[in-house]
Amino acid sequence: DWENLPWEQRAAIFLKAADLLAGPYRYKINAATMLGQSKNAYQAEIDSACELIDFLRFNVQYMTEIYQQQPPISPKGVWNRVEQRPLEGFVFALTPFNFTAIAGNLPTSAAMMGNVVVWKPAYTQIYAANVIMQVLREAGVPPGVINLVYVDGPTAGDVIFSHPDFAGIHFTGSTGVFQNIWKTIGNNIHQYKTYPHIVGETGGKDFVLAHASANADVVSTALVRGAFEYQGQKCSAASRAYIPASLWPAVKANMQRDIASFKIGPVEDFGNFINAVITEASFDKLAKYIDAAKNDEGVEVVAGGDYDKSKGWFIEPTVLKVNDPYYVTMCEELFGPVLTIYVYEDDQFDEILEIVDKTSIYALTGAVIAQDRYAIAKATQHLRNAAGNFYINDKPTGAVVGQQPFGGARGSGTNDKAGSMINLLRWVSPRTIKETFDPPKDYK
Repeated sequence: DWENLPWEQRAAIFLKAADLLAGPYRYKINAATMLGQSKNAYQAEIDSACELIDFLRFNVQYMTEIYQQQPPISPKGVWNRVEQRPLEGFVFALTPFNFTAIAGNLPTSAAMMGNVVVWKPAYTQIYAANVIMQVLREAGVPPGVINLVYVDGPTAGDVIFSHPDFAGIHFTGSTGVFQNIWKTIGNNIHQYKTYPHIVGETGGKDFVLAHASANADVVSTALVRGAFEYQGQKCSAASRAYIPASLWPAVKANMQRDIASFKIGPVEDFGNFINAVITEASFDKLAKYIDAAKNDEGVEVVAGGDYDKSKGWFIEPTVLKVNDPYYVTMCEELFGPVLTIYVYEDDQFDEILEIVDKTSIYALTGAVIAQDRYAIAKATQHLRNAAGNFYINDKPTGAVVGQQPFGGARGSGTNDKAGSMINLLRWVSPRTIKETFDPPKDYK
């Protein structure tokens, strides 16, 4: 019985899974991610090997700390304690294509806390998902604890969201899908045994804001890496930027130089920095945005702008400079290698802070780049709700488990911080127990 298995025994299983990924399965999980999800070798290694291993090991540590937390006071004759129970029912893990680590973390974090899980991966990630299941089985996860299913989302949802034992969802994906799921759960709330725990990380329109005091080399590097690694298909990827006019010539030249040096092609060539986007539908959507920008007098194509699907779905890294800070590609999530830049006058920093904050419905990641500490402090305060992960003098991608818990609010999700104790606490239902050793025997 999984929920009654001592937590130390569950911990041992997932620590073994981490060791298997670090050793005999490392190349296999990386290769599966490269081939199935079009990631270059470097991006696959930091995702499917390093980050997934970190999720498993750090979550075991956080689990240990959760079970150790007990009430600090038990008066004489009383013993107070808290028991962390798994949810009363099953958890549904609905996982994305873009990170094998996230696909592995969503089901395992809930299972680690004693829950049983139904796991539906994105169809473009099923190869690596299957490898993860091989690892989990070899590590000792019993049959029926994590149940990998290969069906489309609506088919799974029809069964799961009408089941009385549905107790929670762990989701990463699009904002629209998550909102529809939430509506469905709300409509079916009377059918459930308990109120389901809803945890979701969704979209982003992530920003880089440069101040006039910033170093142009730092800005351009943050932009090209933050926007174009893994073809911009990270929920944290930089997709809008605000650059002061005094820095723009140097930043523009640096970006054009760097982008011109990018090699583009299939993942089998380890020298390729840019690979294909995930699907033809994604390619077509991005091409449509690029074509519209080319035909707009208020937009300058600074770099890229070409695309080719004659053999693979390749979008050239594209930088657009716009005259309108609310141009469509400054506001809408594209999920591809397209970065839109608005150049502002150096003395308009305060106005730009307001624009950055209200342009998007999302609040996932963002970065401010400056050497002026007053500017950093002002941006940090003014944009406190604009990003759940806020970076100072760095790109807005690359959160590391155990260092930067990840998640955003507003339209970007419930901000339950994957890779932290905060997330694991969503998969337990605490029971407080008070035991009195010498109970009263008279009401007087």
